Amino acid sequence: MAEDADPARRSIGARRNPDSAEAILQAAETVLVEAGYAGFSIEAVARRARAGKPTIYRWWPSKAALLLEVYQRQKRVDVPDTGRLEEDLVGFLKNLFAHWRETSSGSVFRSLIAEAQSDETAAAALADYSLGRRSHTAQIIERAKARGEIPAEIDSAVVADLIASFAWRHLLTNRLDEDEATIGKAVNYVMRGIAAPAS
Repeated sequence: MAEDADPARRSIGARRNPDSAEAILQAAETVLVEAGYAGFSIEAVARRARAGKPTIYRWWPSKAALLLEVYQRQKRVDVPDTGRLEEDLVGFLKNLFAHWRETSSGSVFRSLIAEAQSDETAAAALADYSLGRRSHTAQIIERAKARGEIPAEIDSAVVADLIASFAWRHLLTNRLDEDEATIGKAVNYVMRGIAAPAS
């Protein structure tokens, strides 16, 4: 079997061919919808995309890496910018919980976290993804620093980890219907620890 079954979309080595990559990602999304996480495989994606497995593994070194990119393509979570850190964090968590709850992304990400506990390649892919998300969430904290809302010495990455821990716990225990009051209480406890002292 040729490395790329579709001659119209030739591989161009380690650099992704945009047409082939898009076909593979669309195929991965379709397989995930039809077969679920348990039935998802590189073989099934290759058949659907009319692509060779070597091409897929060249661009995505593991099933987890491919699934994480699919997850990122589907993720649509608005990050509020209200001018108040507490409101921004509550709004972000509400939007994230709703996205996980109302789309298939919640179950996909939960399964990826579970697989990462026993699969080194999945763990590595998840760790890389988490670093990027940590930096993204930390930007919310940095905005508050720039406004003088919290002290400059606050470690934004640690605060981002606290917010992520709250979110992941609710994802893994399937408690994504948490009410706004409870989310607000958790964020308020974080705020008490990092807020600038009253002048």
